[in-house]
Amino acid sequence: MNNIPENFQDLLKDETKAFAFLGTIMPDGSPQVTPVWFNTEGDYILINSAEGRRKDRNMRARRQVAVTLMNPANPYRYLEVRGEVVDITSEGGTAHIHALSHKYHGEDYKLPEGQVRVIYKIKPLKTSSMG
Repeated sequence: MNNIPENFQDLLKDETKAFAFLGTIMPDGSPQVTPVWFNTEGDYILINSAEGRRKDRNMRARRQVAVTLMNPANPYRYLEVRGEVVDITSEGGTAHIHALSHKYHGEDYKLPEGQVRVIYKIKPLKTSSMG
């Protein structure tokens, strides 16, 4: 990813299994942070959620987000990415959540019946890091 410092690219790799802490903006302007699974596609970070959840509603209303990736082996080493959600789609959402589940757990996601999965494509705009 072009916008990510070279010495933090490892946090983006599937084998690292780093969690992302996704910060979104609530309707009243207060922050909401959720640990989430993620992967990347080119220069974008991809997050997946169920349609209708709070983070889904927040990102549809306000596209500015922050994502912090923490090194699982050293929590004092992390990367913060401030960015913008540039695409929201349910197309491929179920396949994507299964791929993320395989990354983190090695098996398909146990998808509740009728749940619609959504992919959020985040364009990194600014980064800061520690460690």
